[in-house]
Amino acid sequence: MKFGKNICILNVGGTKYAFTREVIKDFPLRRVSRLHSCSSEKEVLEVCDDYDRERNEFFFDRHSEAFVFIMLYVRSGKLRFVPQMCELSFYNEMIYWGLESSHLEFCCQRRLEERMSDTFTYVSEEDIKAEVESRSEEDQVTRLAPETGNARWLERMRRTFEEPASSLAAQILASVSVVFVIMSMVILCASTLPDWDTAKNNTVEEHRIIEAVCIGWFTAECIVRFIVSRDKSLTGENPQLQRAGVTLRVLRMMRVFWLIKLARHFLGLQTLGLTLRRCYREMVMLLVFVCVAMAIFSALAQLLEHGLDLETSNEDYASIPAACWWVIISMTTVGYGDMYPITIPGRVLGGVCVVSGIVLLALPITFIYHSFVQCYQELKFRSARCVRSLSSEFLN
Repeated sequence: MKFGKNICILNVGGTKYAFTREVIKDFPLRRVSRLHSCSSEKEVLEVCDDYDRERNEFFFDRHSEAFVFIMLYVRSGKLRFVPQMCELSFYNEMIYWGLESSHLEFCCQRRLEERMSDTFTYVSEEDIKAEVESRSEEDQVTRLAPETGNARWLERMRRTFEEPASSLAAQILASVSVVFVIMSMVILCASTLPDWDTAKNNTVEEHRIIEAVCIGWFTAECIVRFIVSRDKSLTGENPQLQRAGVTLRVLRMMRVFWLIKLARHFLGLQTLGLTLRRCYREMVMLLVFVCVAMAIFSALAQLLEHGLDLETSNEDYASIPAACWWVIISMTTVGYGDMYPITIPGRVLGGVCVVSGIVLLALPITFIYHSFVQCYQELKFRSARCVRSLSSEFLN
């Protein structure tokens, strides 16, 4: 800090605290310690809400009682919740001053986790950082000179295409895109029916028009997205697809992946993607359980059905890889019936395999289910918040 007096005054919601510059430099709260590295009043105002140069007083418009308990943590090293204060509100105060949930006492950590799991309306550190970054980007765009109007236009177009809840135009564009996706999928599915060729010969013009309109829309959308995107990376051609007929069929079937676009507009698909991203450890654990059980039961099945008695051996279990198919079908309780044990020990093993599959699959699924519910409620809250902001913007 290259300005002001040696004594610094922190005014948090009307409660004042006096510290020296050296104490501010090594202060345990990151937001307060950032004041020492500020070299101008402009940088100070980026950290606090107001600054009085004459008294060297820094004002923070935050909860004063919450800061009292945060100061107790600075002095004693123990951080607990404020009595009769919402845990989520205090947690947001902690994030503002640079603390995390790990700084809380163990009992308070459990209270915070229970509160989050009950309401799912908390604002996480990632959300706050993302919101701050987005606001800073918007501020930088608005501060640009008039000759950089193209940058503002590109940013507005990018938000319209990438964030369906950002504006009314984005919602209309998203709705039109969903209609074209559904129309294209219906045509693709209908084209595989046996009677499609006959119907196509009768109404060839209509089919061509609908397909041309869908392809034109997706082509135009891809071009616009490429123009307004921030990272324009190109990929090379696949050398394995040499024949034009195979290439056209593959590209035609690639339209199925357009269904992934629906994740931008439907909360359920977003919840599924977020759950898989957060529960990848549980998914890996589930895969390990299945693989270990498959290796054990397939080896035992091959031994009991084929390896012990060669005269009455079951040819369906001639190898361990062949027995793996029976194991995975039995563990998932599908039971196609294409292969089954014929010996008594093999049937006993089959029963144990089915029961083990039910138990092994049920253990990690519990965690995945709770994470799915949490992700759904969290995304539902974010969607409602975006709708409220969009409604207020539309009314204004």
